Amino acid sequence: MNVVDEGLGHSSYVVGLGDGTALVVDPARFPDRQRRVADERGWQVAWTADTHSHADYVSGSPELATDGATFLASAGAALEVPHRPVAGGESVTLSGTVTLRAIATPGHTPDHLAYLLLEDGEPVGLFSGGSLMVGAVGRTDLLGDERREDLARDLFRALHAEILTLPDDLPVYPTHGAGSFCSAPAGSARTTTIGVERATNPLVGFDDEDRFVEALVAGLGTFPDYFAQLPELNRVGPRLYPAVPDLGRLDLATVRQHLADGAAFVDARPIAAFARSHPIGAISIQHRSVFASWFGWLIDLDRPVVFVLDDTVDRADLVRQCLTVGHDAIVGELDGGLASWTGAGLAVASIPLVKAVDITGTVLDVRQASEWAAGHVPDAVHIELGDLAEAPVPAGPVTVMCGHGERAMTGASLLEIAGHRDLAVLAGGPQDWRDATGVDLQTG
Repeated sequence: MNVVDEGLGHSSYVVGLGDGTALVVDPARFPDRQRRVADERGWQVAWTADTHSHADYVSGSPELATDGATFLASAGAALEVPHRPVAGGESVTLSGTVTLRAIATPGHTPDHLAYLLLEDGEPVGLFSGGSLMVGAVGRTDLLGDERREDLARDLFRALHAEILTLPDDLPVYPTHGAGSFCSAPAGSARTTTIGVERATNPLVGFDDEDRFVEALVAGLGTFPDYFAQLPELNRVGPRLYPAVPDLGRLDLATVRQHLADGAAFVDARPIAAFARSHPIGAISIQHRSVFASWFGWLIDLDRPVVFVLDDTVDRADLVRQCLTVGHDAIVGELDGGLASWTGAGLAVASIPLVKAVDITGTVLDVRQASEWAAGHVPDAVHIELGDLAEAPVPAGPVTVMCGHGERAMTGASLLEIAGHRDLAVLAGGPQDWRDATGVDLQTG
């Protein structure tokens, strides 16, 4: 069974072992859905396995270990949390008929393992983690640009020596997929087979190591800074919670004191509400499936955070997403929301959502470089959202755009905090602009 977090582009798997027990592969923090899948089938989670030192989320395997599961992890990860270290080539008997064989696949991380699942000695599935993905392979620059080519060569050799030698009809279950910043790049499907990847994956198609490395490195985009912090957090072990904690409600005076002390002020309401009115100094990051990625990208993990919310926001999911990317410094939410702020006479601002025909001034596109290259408004300025806080922006009126509007509103709120005025956000994306104006998008 596949347990998917669409926002992080992450897949975890729950596998029945035929004896009333189950294996979980690569769970994220708060593995309640994996527990529920097992419970609904009458399985006890006896094993949990991480394929590598995760950079994009906090591992949930230590939590499953507290339930009694044996935590399998690469010996090369040097974990300090209780676990059973596994080396490449080692096999672990999970039940009377089921064995898990570890395959060393360095590249995405130096300690990376793929796990080959065998039943009665025959391969039935490959948990490929961040090595082989759907139409992609794992990025190799998580440890910095200075190591990306060496790790790319390690990955090429592991794929050709260990993975592509497996049967064509063998199912492949990657951990990273569409929406993940850990792939370079990925297709939309979540699972695949060895044969499909051999036939269609452009990176797998390279028989020459140098050409593989060149193509892989050329396709690498940017990724959040917090990716550099989570491997160590996962190595030493995260704080364990019995359940997703409640989000505390704070009175206005307490909120203002936290803000004065340097806390971030995040408005997670829908962007239409933020556009109409928001507290001066608030950053718009609309709560949605991809909230965690952009929240983690823009807010330092150790920086306290106060939220402005409304009744549309699922608070339990908001907290879960924050903690999944390692942001434990959540202070709480402003009790009463925006009404408490305005009721005290505190300053608010608005940033209008505009149609394509109403764009004025400089068009600023904050999408990722790959999205920009696929099609953008002629004469627009491109600055990725993650770089916006430190990049020069043209003076005068600015209309910020992205693919739909959410990232654009985040960008506009950052510009407002930096002192820019006369801001607007395009409601929609490049295709909407093209449909409204009849002008073709530029590519490249």
